[in-house]
Amino acid sequence: MTAQERPWERRFDAALGVSASVILFVLMMVTFVDVVGRYIFNHPLRGAFEGTELMLLVLIFAGLPLVSHADEHVTMDFIDHMVGPRGRALIVRLSHFICAAIFLGLSWLIWLKAGKISAYGDTTDVLRIAIGPFVYFMALMIALSGLIHIWKAFAPGEPAASTGAPTT
Repeated sequence: MTAQERPWERRFDAALGVSASVILFVLMMVTFVDVVGRYIFNHPLRGAFEGTELMLLVLIFAGLPLVSHADEHVTMDFIDHMVGPRGRALIVRLSHFICAAIFLGLSWLIWLKAGKISAYGDTTDVLRIAIGPFVYFMALMIALSGLIHIWKAFAPGEPAASTGAPTT
């Protein structure tokens, strides 16, 4: 957390972080109960596989805005030493615009797909959980990540990705 981070940013990070932690804990407990039930009592937890799939989906896509906000996407700094600080800042802002365009375009396509899935009434096989809301959630989290990248491209000050933090 940086000194410039606003209170709403801390609340946003905390809300998504706590949600992801709870989902991860529930995912761990479902897996534990399923494995114990399957191998010790020969009675697996009904629908554990479907629940695990859906919880992983929520976990991964809830974490995407956190990664975007913290500038923790994988980056390569092979050009950074060839340009000055202004060049690095320009490259970072340009990369935020490109990421935003990709995320928002992908979000739109997934939103269209979610509409089709919801219209068909697709559900999971065992538990009959509707799949459409999960796909809408994916689209919203990807769109939120895109909006974060737009915000980062226009944020005042030096872009976080160009501050010389270790990158891969």
